[in-house]
Amino acid sequence: MKKVIVVDRDGTIIREPADEQVDSLEKLSFVPGAISALKILRQMDYELVLATNQDGLGTASFPEEDFWPAQNKMLETLSGEGVTFDDILIDRHFPQDGSPDRKPGTGMFGHYLSGEYDLSASYVIGDRDSDLQLAANLGAKGFRLDGETSWAEIAETIRREERRTVITRKTGETDIEIMVDLDRSGESSIDTGLKFFDHMLDQIAHHGGITLRIKCTGDLEVDEHHTIEDVGIAFGNAVARALGDKRGIDRYGFALPMDESRALVLMDFSGRTDFAWKAEFTREYVGDVPTEMFRHFFQSLGTASGCNLRIEAAGENNHHLAESIFKAYARALKMAIRREPFNYELPSSKGVL
Repeated sequence: MKKVIVVDRDGTIIREPADEQVDSLEKLSFVPGAISALKILRQMDYELVLATNQDGLGTASFPEEDFWPAQNKMLETLSGEGVTFDDILIDRHFPQDGSPDRKPGTGMFGHYLSGEYDLSASYVIGDRDSDLQLAANLGAKGFRLDGETSWAEIAETIRREERRTVITRKTGETDIEIMVDLDRSGESSIDTGLKFFDHMLDQIAHHGGITLRIKCTGDLEVDEHHTIEDVGIAFGNAVARALGDKRGIDRYGFALPMDESRALVLMDFSGRTDFAWKAEFTREYVGDVPTEMFRHFFQSLGTASGCNLRIEAAGENNHHLAESIFKAYARALKMAIRREPFNYELPSSKGVL
């Protein structure tokens, strides 16, 4: 579903003078940090919407046919910095306070209440209590810009929340729902119908420092193949979506020993999906999982997550061998997805991943 960030204008993007009227271009100035934060938000997977109760900027001075020169100047300045809005909602008729068409009423937001948007994963950013009330009325999250909360902190908080995603994948063979949160190590819940597979996936969550919840109902009466393959695809899709544009991540990761076994996992979230595997099992099954499916799982996972993946492992005990691979993958993942706060650089000399 789509997500949206609704941003108030006066007092949030531009400074609001004492008389609350930006009725000349000389009065137009930006709130500190607004432009740089909006540039960050513009790069995320949200629609960016400007919404205000004010009919232009200083309507007494600017006739409507001029389309509010101060606002035009604001939009021109923002556009020059790469900030554009998907929608601009302005209450042009000044209804009385308490009108459903006036913030914090939701009358202006009918399009976003249509069911196409995940408002629980959306935001309202403003400078007044009424903006927080608008967020509550929409079922969204709200931020109030004040002396204690800065634009930089708001943008970084939303950026962290963006790395949590839910994927559903339903086919004639499997029905899967996966939640991944790349920035929180929490209680994971995994149920694929294959106990050893659940145990291995839990190793990824625990040693990768992520939260992972997986529920899969598959045609195990036919074979384990569909369940393991489709979980790999869905998990990979979730990781790819949670990584977003990958700005600020470390991108690369590797390696781990376990008892008599050792595993080397090299990964690169480059968007390319080459895969190499060198690991030999001597048993047909470990627990309830066919050992031939370990290779297929990681190939499906790497391809779906846009990851260049190399796995090499050796060991005598097949349980240890499998577990070392999953743990090494987890540690490599933890390294690769790590992101420095307030680092918005793309980890590529090409400028694209």
